[in-house]
Amino acid sequence: MERRDRRMDMISTVVKPIHREGWKFIPVFGIVALLLFLVWEPLGWLGLGLTVWCYYFFRDPKRVTPTRPGLFVSPADGVVSLIEPAAPPPELGLGPEPRTRVSVFMNVFDCHVNRTPIAGTVTKVAYRPGKFLNASLDKASVDNERNALALRLADGRDIAVVQIAGLVARRILCETKEGATLATGQRFGMIRFGSRVDVYLPDGVAPLVAIGQGTIAGETVIADLAGSEPARLGEVR
Repeated sequence: MERRDRRMDMISTVVKPIHREGWKFIPVFGIVALLLFLVWEPLGWLGLGLTVWCYYFFRDPKRVTPTRPGLFVSPADGVVSLIEPAAPPPELGLGPEPRTRVSVFMNVFDCHVNRTPIAGTVTKVAYRPGKFLNASLDKASVDNERNALALRLADGRDIAVVQIAGLVARRILCETKEGATLATGQRFGMIRFGSRVDVYLPDGVAPLVAIGQGTIAGETVIADLAGSEPARLGEVR
């Protein structure tokens, strides 16, 4: 029984659930790989590698989300690329006052399913077309295609969560709508292929992550409404 459990654990480490968007692409990649094998075997192996990459790009693994009220979790897998004051997107109507913005950059090897950073009610969803600059750049927040959500928390405060298309991203998928109530860590969309998600924290809430830190969507705590700890600093070691 123990050996069987170990085998199951090994399988689950490699085989991940797939977001439904993936089934539009994975079969196509697989068919192309088969055709490439017929043309020239080395090209076929390249196609097979790309098919495996496509499968893992659309993976949608389960996550263990902290349940204590007031915790913000990362909305995306990736790396914290920016922490700075910035006004939320004007289309959300949250005012021009700067808030602390935490940006998580996803490269093409990260899981791209986005999760709600904290429980709340969606008061507005606003899509805006734009450019496809490198999502790790600061100006991507202003210039790039984006989809912004305003969330009202239980205490009446509002936050913003913004999906930003990247250099090779060509579609932002948002799976929620105005009036929906989302739980912390709940899936609400994804971006393909390479992108960024910004979270605008309420006034006075300090980030608990540092620039360059890796994050796991739905698991890594990035802020705490009830916390009094100052903004964290970090260094690469």
